[in-house]
Amino acid sequence: MQNRFGIKDFVFLVVLLVTLGSVWLSMVQKTRMELAQQSMSAKLADIEQQVAQVNRKLESGGEVARGASAGTAAAAGNGVSTDESWARPGVKVEHWAAPHCAIDPATIPGFAVGGEFTELFEAQPAKLTPYISSDVYSTRVLDRVCESLSSFDPKTLRMVGALADGWQIDPNGLWIRAHINPRARFSDGTPVTSEDLRWTYMDFINNPLIEAERARSTQDNLKEVKVVDGLTVDFMFKEAFFTNILIALGNPILPKHYYAKFEPSQINQGTGVTMGSGPFRLAKLPSGPDDLTNQWTPGQDVVLVRNEQYWAEKPSLERLRFKSIKDDLGRLVAFRNGEGSMMMPTSPQFNKVIKEEPEFEKSNYALKWTNMRCGYSFIAWQCGPRSGKGLTPFVDKRVRRAMTMLLDRERMIRDIWDGIGIVSKGPNNPESPASDPAVKPLPFDPEKAKALLAEAGWKDRDGDGILENEKGDKFTFEYTYATGGEISERLARFVKDSYGKAGIVVTTRPVDWSRYQELLKLRDFDAITMGWGANAPESDPRQIFHSESIKEGGDNFTQWVNKDCDALIEKGRRTMDEATRMEVWRQFEACIAEDQPYTFVRVAPWLRFVKKDFGNVNTYKTGLEPQEYFYISGRAQPAPSAN
Repeated sequence: MQNRFGIKDFVFLVVLLVTLGSVWLSMVQKTRMELAQQSMSAKLADIEQQVAQVNRKLESGGEVARGASAGTAAAAGNGVSTDESWARPGVKVEHWAAPHCAIDPATIPGFAVGGEFTELFEAQPAKLTPYISSDVYSTRVLDRVCESLSSFDPKTLRMVGALADGWQIDPNGLWIRAHINPRARFSDGTPVTSEDLRWTYMDFINNPLIEAERARSTQDNLKEVKVVDGLTVDFMFKEAFFTNILIALGNPILPKHYYAKFEPSQINQGTGVTMGSGPFRLAKLPSGPDDLTNQWTPGQDVVLVRNEQYWAEKPSLERLRFKSIKDDLGRLVAFRNGEGSMMMPTSPQFNKVIKEEPEFEKSNYALKWTNMRCGYSFIAWQCGPRSGKGLTPFVDKRVRRAMTMLLDRERMIRDIWDGIGIVSKGPNNPESPASDPAVKPLPFDPEKAKALLAEAGWKDRDGDGILENEKGDKFTFEYTYATGGEISERLARFVKDSYGKAGIVVTTRPVDWSRYQELLKLRDFDAITMGWGANAPESDPRQIFHSESIKEGGDNFTQWVNKDCDALIEKGRRTMDEATRMEVWRQFEACIAEDQPYTFVRVAPWLRFVKKDFGNVNTYKTGLEPQEYFYISGRAQPAPSAN
């Protein structure tokens, strides 16, 4: 049979060739379009980066300032006001630019605007309201939302302007005059004024109906905040204390027009009544007393969104999210699964990951460094009546010293924290000039501890292995700690076993972190473990250790009283010469070491895991600066969940 190639076959072949040609041309065209789109995307990203750089220069002070001080203008190139019409004559004026990043993210390859950064908290904050909340977790949030007149330079720790574009400090230490940057705005767009400053200090913090005891206890030397003009205030002090500068320039400023709407009880009971002038704002914020259901409450993620009204250098990230996961392992699993962008690993987790997972650091930063916020962990002993009732054994300093010497803190650091950290000897950072090298931590010495306990009247009088006093009361106490972490559970077991070997019965009391503040205010504990961190290069010990700070639920929650230590605190606060003041603080450190109101356990570096999906992650002397981060362009990121 012959195959014939007819006219129909020819037509079919032509159609097929035309179709294939069209498909090929379409593919070529699509490839060209994709290449063109990629080129365009790259150009747009480059333009976006250049625009961001220009915006940052403009926002950092390149425009002519406007406001109550007419004639204010930016000095060439650095955005620093040179106007001094507001200043007192004859006293030096410090001028400052608007807040800006220490390292500009827009100058780094991969820079982009947008994205969400999620920090995994170890515990749930109870409240976020400024001056009402007091734990470390609420502080991390409020630092992004609220601003003070000053801040600390991340690289040098020098105090620099934030809301203030200038200030003067009385050479005799009795007054400070500050001038607000005329561009400063709260997150609702309302200008920051000198009346907001006066109201924050005199009508909010000083209002006895508002539960701001901590801040109130630190500003008892403040006599008056006087409005000079719309942007200028005078802080007047009763006496010259070195802390006057930090009190005047370091407190977050609140908008009077917003908070004055609320009754004190509503502010006290509120969990998220938080407005400020910072780079981020709360995603949920009540507009007034009738809208209190529209606020963050415990159990929810804390969500901050970029403050589009921010008056200085706007952050690159669109949102910050804070998610609480109490379990240590659960937190690490969530981080690995992409539910978090940053977490604080336990010391064993940090060491294990670094040693056993060489691939980990290809996609994550493993950060370990010391900074001004490195604090100390401790066990606080109730030196006064518990809940206003009976006394605990720890009213006797011999007992407190014995309790410290019964704990092998070197072993605790080795076994519980995997060797990361050093034994703490007191409230001063060992790297600080306020710390005396001659003062050493009390040694682990069970025999000397038992002798001290016997001297204080605690002996095994009936041969049952448990210490009793002369009345026959057995030595037993309750040890309170926060739930949720493997470290805290291991620490509780170590404490119970160590004291059990000495004939002391320990009942453990795990409680949720959100209840800690209530227990401290009520003095409802025998012994409680926690930690203090610093928020400034030099701290005033009065807030924690002075007997006056026992009042009104203040931070001397151990109710410890030592008149000699009180006198050293007062002397140090009045000493304006830094070198002389450091010597006083060294004497105070020795006084604390002698009395042991706390068993100081450990000083540790900061540990953080951070996803490399984010750029411009830098470690500073101030800690971390999340407002500098950016989400790297081109990386896939899950869409932010609604909250």
